[in-house]
Amino acid sequence: MPHALLLASLTAAFVALSACAGTGPVAQGDFAPAYEGIQTVLLQDDMVSFRVALQGARGNDDVEAYGRCAAAQYALIRGFGFARHVRTTVAQTGNTWRGDAVYLISAALPPGLKTIDAEVTVRDCGALGIPTI
Repeated sequence: MPHALLLASLTAAFVALSACAGTGPVAQGDFAPAYEGIQTVLLQDDMVSFRVALQGARGNDDVEAYGRCAAAQYALIRGFGFARHVRTTVAQTGNTWRGDAVYLISAALPPGLKTIDAEVTVRDCGALGIPTI
């Protein structure tokens, strides 16, 4: 029976992590946004808001990716390995896009479909040229 429990746990972890695969690469072709910074606001012990701004986003996905990268780096800085996306709001004024992304950070893989492995995400962000904190 312990093997069945372990297999179920690993399967659940794989499903949760594979849900992140849909967040795919941001940088494509001649896309060259200007990342204008990240503001971190601690809402609770494990809940953090990341306010980001960038010029030249192609849409909400680019803003969400910037917030995700900030959350991943923050989790690592605080000694945590995972984060779970709570919500992201996006607003556009002219060519400036702003986002407010809220994440729960944790040492263990949290429940939910919108979880990220902080170490993997930070590596991916670097490869895509998306800055972190």
